[in-house]
Amino acid sequence: MVESSGSGSGSDYKGYIAVDADMEEASKIEKANDNQTQDKQQEKIHTDVMLFNRWSYDDVVVADLSVEDYITATASKHPIYMPHTAGRYQAKRFRKAQCPIVEKIKAHMMHGQDQSCLHVKHAMEIIHLLTDLNPIQVIVEAVVNSGPREDATRIGSAGVVRRQAVDISPLRRVNQAIYLLTIGARESAFRNIKTIAECLADELINAAKGSSNSYAIKKKDEIERVAKANR
Repeated sequence: MVESSGSGSGSDYKGYIAVDADMEEASKIEKANDNQTQDKQQEKIHTDVMLFNRWSYDDVVVADLSVEDYITATASKHPIYMPHTAGRYQAKRFRKAQCPIVEKIKAHMMHGQDQSCLHVKHAMEIIHLLTDLNPIQVIVEAVVNSGPREDATRIGSAGVVRRQAVDISPLRRVNQAIYLLTIGARESAFRNIKTIAECLADELINAAKGSSNSYAIKKKDEIERVAKANR
C-alpha cells in the first residue's frame, strides 16, 4: 500500500509540473499576443496623418534593417502633413536622424522652401501616375538602394598617403543617398525640356528599381568599386 501511494504521489507531482509548464507557456503566448497588439496600436496612432493630405504612411516598409532607424517615413515615426517642420535638428547630436525623409529631399533640392515643396509634391504625383504605387514607398526604396555601403578614405601623414576601404555608417548612407538623388535630378534638369519635378520623379523611380539609368545608382557603384580596389 505504501508503494502504491508513493507511486501515486509521484505521478501527481509530475502532473503538477506538466500543468505548471502548460500555464507558463500559455502566459508567454498571452504576453506575446499583448505585445503584438500594443505594437499594432502604436503603429495605428497616426494612421490618419497623410503627406500632402493624400499619401498614407500605413503601408510604408523599410526593407533594409541597417537604415530602418534613420529613415523617418513610417506611421509610427513622425508622420507629417507638409515636409516643412522647421525643427531645430542641429541643436543636439543625431537629432537630424529624426527629420522626415521627404523633408530632407525637399531641403536638398533648392534654397526656396515654397518652390521645393511644390516640386516634390508634383514629383510624387508623377511617381503615382507612372508606377501606381505609394510615392513614399518609392522614395524609401530609392534611398535604400542609392546609399553606398563602402567608401575609401585617405590614411597617412603628408609624406605617405594611401587610400583604405572603410564601412559607411547608416546615417551617412541615408544622407549620401539623398545627396546623390537630388544632384542627379538637378543635373538632368539643366538645359532640358523636362521640369525639375519630372527629372526628380524619373531619378527616384530608376533608383527604386536599381536601374543603371539612375545617377545615384551609377555613383554608388563607382564609390563601392573604388573602395573594393583599395581593400
